[in-house]
Amino acid sequence: MSLLDQLLKQSRLQHKPVVAVAAAADKAVLEAVQKAIEENIGSFLLFDDESKLQELLSAHFPSLTNDANIRIHHTENMTHSAAEAVKAVSSGEAHVLMKGNVASTIILKEVLHKEYGLRSGKVLSHVAAFEMPGYERLLFVTDAAMNIAPNLTEKVQIVENAVATAHACGVTNPIVAPLAAVESVNAAMEATIDAAALAVMNKRGQIAGCTIEGPLALDNAISPRAAKQKGIESEVAGRADILVPPTIEAANILYKSFMYFGNAKVGAIIQGAAAPIVLTSRADSAESKYYSLGLAILTAKTANDQG
Repeated sequence: MSLLDQLLKQSRLQHKPVVAVAAAADKAVLEAVQKAIEENIGSFLLFDDESKLQELLSAHFPSLTNDANIRIHHTENMTHSAAEAVKAVSSGEAHVLMKGNVASTIILKEVLHKEYGLRSGKVLSHVAAFEMPGYERLLFVTDAAMNIAPNLTEKVQIVENAVATAHACGVTNPIVAPLAAVESVNAAMEATIDAAALAVMNKRGQIAGCTIEGPLALDNAISPRAAKQKGIESEVAGRADILVPPTIEAANILYKSFMYFGNAKVGAIIQGAAAPIVLTSRADSAESKYYSLGLAILTAKTANDQG
């Protein structure tokens, strides 16, 4: 059994969060929903055109047509679906928001709605949990989808969002590696300055719940051998749990390299809102949608237990 599967099976023992799915009439989304129900990790509010949704369920997911873990809410279009799903979460009727067959811009506009949105005052950031072949633990990457060129203040919150996700996955003191091209601070390379600042802030207790070491190049962040060969004296270099690339381009390339070259399994969510958000691409596989859904459910449970 994979690391991600093991993690999700552990969540069976706790209360099942409710997931609001916007524009749910999508085969891959419903496949992920069916898997989550089979594993007993969540229940669902499905928002979409009811006749279209019922037709899809009857044709491909007959076991879900009368399942007590599903409630269908009729909506007129994608925007209406997104709005109603967000309202369900903001009202407390649901605990997780999931994007279905709807554009990210539409659902994020509803998330940021001034009256019923999920604003929390924090930076929203993308956190991915990767299971890499030959790597003995989960590896988290942030932020591959939301913040283009975050400044230091934004990076602090991006790190905190990733740390909260790692905690939800059972990593009690994650090692965070702010990445750069080199391991020494260089005034001409802003990524190295920010990385060093994050490390100092961590040592002073301004960023808690983790250990931050940086700047580090990718090899020295994940390979103890590479760190040793470069003479990096550190208790954490080479054993990173969370990788923090400096920009969205670097993070997105790393994310997709893991997927396409590393054959990784992945679950990814948006953190920093009032509830976890599953914002997978409409082209993502049902497996990735399921792991993303599970990651959001675990995060929601952890926040509820701590609250």
